[in-house]
Amino acid sequence: MILSTIQVGTILIDDSPLIKQVFDLKTEACSGMWSIIKLQDGAALDHTIDAAGWNFFFMAAEVKVMFFGALGAKRIHKALTRLLEKVKEQYFNALEITGIDVKHFLGLPYTVVSAHSRHIQPSRRLDSVNARRMVRRATEWARG
Repeated sequence: MILSTIQVGTILIDDSPLIKQVFDLKTEACSGMWSIIKLQDGAALDHTIDAAGWNFFFMAAEVKVMFFGALGAKRIHKALTRLLEKVKEQYFNALEITGIDVKHFLGLPYTVVSAHSRHIQPSRRLDSVNARRMVRRATEWARG
């Protein structure tokens, strides 16, 4: 797993067989059932999804995690895992990294990683949390 490619604009998706089949996305395993979409940022992916007649929702609520110490692949991976844990109850199927800010407090480095939930679906109206939960369960069942 190459996590050095994580940057602002990186998109992670719940590795749904349907989404991968419909959009022929190139992905890289990241954390559990989540994968990084390679070679596409949010705007390019939005165009691909729109061309197929689907929708790519952007949730306004920002999610942040912070860690102390220098920026590194292992720390970014742990931050991503914490971000995914924070948003899992919303049952969205994508996440976009919107900020990686290295800061200092009293000379000590710390990093804030921020993201926004995204959701890919055919309908123009965002599915309810119950509908998204049912799709997630069906996907998990299909995986085995």
